[in-house]
Amino acid sequence: MADDMGFSDLGCYGSTINTPNLDTLAKNGIRYNQFYNAARCCPTRASLLTGLYPHQTGVGWMTAADLGSYGYHGDLNDDCRTIAECLRDAGYGTYISGKWHVSREKSSWPRQRGFDRFYGMIGGGASYWTPKLTLDNKAIKPGEDYYLTEGITKHANLFLNEHFKNSSDKPFFLYLAHYAPHLPLHARPEDIAKYRGKFKKGWDKLREEKYQRMVEMGVIDASVKLSKKVSLVKDWDKLDPKRQEAMELRMAIYAAMIDSMDRGIGEVIDTLKKHDAFDNTLILFLSDNGGEHSFSGKDDMDIATYGTNASKLGYGPSWANYSNTPFRYFKKYAHEGGISSPLIAHWPKGIEPQEKMNTQIGHVTDLMPTLLELAGASYQPKESGKSYPELVGHSLVPSFSGKSYQRAPIIWEHNANRAIRDGKWKLVAQGIKGKWELYDMEADRSETNNLAKQHPEVVEKMAVHWDKIAKATHVYPLDGRVWGTKIKDPLGNNTTPQNRQDD
Repeated sequence: MADDMGFSDLGCYGSTINTPNLDTLAKNGIRYNQFYNAARCCPTRASLLTGLYPHQTGVGWMTAADLGSYGYHGDLNDDCRTIAECLRDAGYGTYISGKWHVSREKSSWPRQRGFDRFYGMIGGGASYWTPKLTLDNKAIKPGEDYYLTEGITKHANLFLNEHFKNSSDKPFFLYLAHYAPHLPLHARPEDIAKYRGKFKKGWDKLREEKYQRMVEMGVIDASVKLSKKVSLVKDWDKLDPKRQEAMELRMAIYAAMIDSMDRGIGEVIDTLKKHDAFDNTLILFLSDNGGEHSFSGKDDMDIATYGTNASKLGYGPSWANYSNTPFRYFKKYAHEGGISSPLIAHWPKGIEPQEKMNTQIGHVTDLMPTLLELAGASYQPKESGKSYPELVGHSLVPSFSGKSYQRAPIIWEHNANRAIRDGKWKLVAQGIKGKWELYDMEADRSETNNLAKQHPEVVEKMAVHWDKIAKATHVYPLDGRVWGTKIKDPLGNNTTPQNRQDD
C-alpha cells in the first residue's frame, strides 16, 4: 500500500511517473477503477486490517488522541480481529514492513495483533532520513545513509527470506505498508534528477494531458469529465518564475518517491521469484487515500534544502489535484478525489489478465474477506468464546474471473466529510454544515453535476440509509474537527494535532 498517492499517479493509470514493476503487474493482472479507500491514513489502515468500518475499530479519526467516544478512541480496539490474527490461526507466517498507524498503546502494536515480525513506524512517520523505527517491539535507530523506502523494502525481503528458510512448509502473508509518497518530500538526489524539468508545463496543462491519456488508455470512460479546479488550486501561469521553479521541483521529488517505491516492489517480486513463489502469490496494490493538499512546514524555504532532512514540505493542493485527475478534492474528503484508489490484483495461478479496466465497485473492507476466502481461514475464532462484528466487506474473488455483482452500499465519514455510494448513486457532503450533494456515478464520476434538487426523494432515501449504517457502526457523535483544533490528549495536555506529525 502506498501512502497519500493519488488515483492516477501510476503509469498504468495515466501518469508519466516511471512505475514499470507495478505497470507489469497491472498488465498481467487486473486494474480496478471504482475501488475506494476510507479517505485517510489511519481509517483506511484500520479497515484494511479488519474488514470493518474504521469507527467499528475505534479509529474513526486518528491515533493523535482519544476523542472520547467509541468510534474515535484512536487505538485499534479488542472488538475486531485483524487479517494477521485470522491468517496466523490458519497456519500462515505473518509479516509487516512499513507504517502501522492504527494504535498508540503497545497492546495493539503489530506483534500483539497477529504479526510474527514487524519493522517500521508505529506512528504516522516523519522524516525519510531519520524516522522513529521499531523492530518487533523494540525501538531501533536508522543506520548510515538510511532512506525509509529502501529500509521498508529491505526488511520485507528479510522477512520473506527468513520465512522461506525456516518455514517453507507454511504459506505467508506480507503487509508491505509504504510511507511513500507521503510528505515530507524526501528523495535521493539521483532519483530527483530523473524528473527535473519534466513538470515545467505546470499542473494545468499536465492535468489536461493526463486526462486525455486516461481516456485513451481506458482508465476512465470518455463520458467522464475533467472536474473544475476548486478554489485551493492556483493558476500555474499566474505564478512568478521562482515559484514555478520551486513547485516544479516539489513535483519532481514526489515523482522520485514513487519511482523509488516501485523499484523496491520490483525487488520484493525478485525475492518471490527466487523462491519460486511468485506465480502462486496474490499481490494487491492500492493507496490509502487521495493526494494530500497540505503544504506543511515553512513555505518560504530555500529550494536548495528541498528533498533533504531540513525540509518538511508537501507538494500542495494544485499538484494533489493533478495526482487525483480527473476528480475533485483531496485526502480527508469524501468526494472522489479523497476516496478513489487505484487497485491492482496479480496472481498468475489464480487470475486471468484483464486488458480492460475492471469496473466492479469495491472498498478497502473487501480485502480481508477476499484473503480469508482464498486462504480458507475463519474469521470467528474457534475456541475464544468471543464473537466479532460481521465483516462489512465483500470478497473480490468473483471479479478475478470477470464476474460483476451488486456491491452493498458503502458509507464514509471523516472530519464530518461523509458519503454513501449505492449502485449508480452517490450522496456526499463536506463538513458538519455541508449540504448533501447527489451524483449519478454512471454518468458523472467526477461529480460535476449535482442532482440533489432534481431527485429529492433519492437524497432523502440515501441520507436515511447513511444514518442507519452510521448509527450501527459507531460513527456518532459526529466530530467535525480539523487539524489545528485543540483537544485533550490521554495525558490531559492541550495539544494541536497538526504539530505532532502523526498524519
